[in-house]
Amino acid sequence: MKQKVYLAGGFSEWRDKVQELTNVEFYNSERRPNHPHWSEYGAWDIHFVKQCDICFAFLDKNNPSGYGMCAEVGYAKALNKTVILIIESEHPASRYFDFLRAFADVVYETLDEGIEYLKIY
Repeated sequence: MKQKVYLAGGFSEWRDKVQELTNVEFYNSERRPNHPHWSEYGAWDIHFVKQCDICFAFLDKNNPSGYGMCAEVGYAKALNKTVILIIESEHPASRYFDFLRAFADVVYETLDEGIEYLKIY
């Protein structure tokens, strides 16, 4: 049975790289319907965080805030989901995410490290 993985984080090519894995099923919020109101797309995100087994969260160095990803990680942890968190060390605010790191089951500084860990599922 494939693990269900929710992808949390900014929208860029990183998602394509993770989705090359074939041993998991992905919930990718990039595919959600594009609605103008945050509560409509937020409902989509919340629904699939509930459905996933693993929350794979990536804060790349170009993501200006990561606030949405932080909410998804916290919600996933509250639902007792496994959280794989990657915060690029080059992110200008990396040092301010120590509290978020405490919510993760594993923390990495590169996307490749996170992908390698996800492969074991």
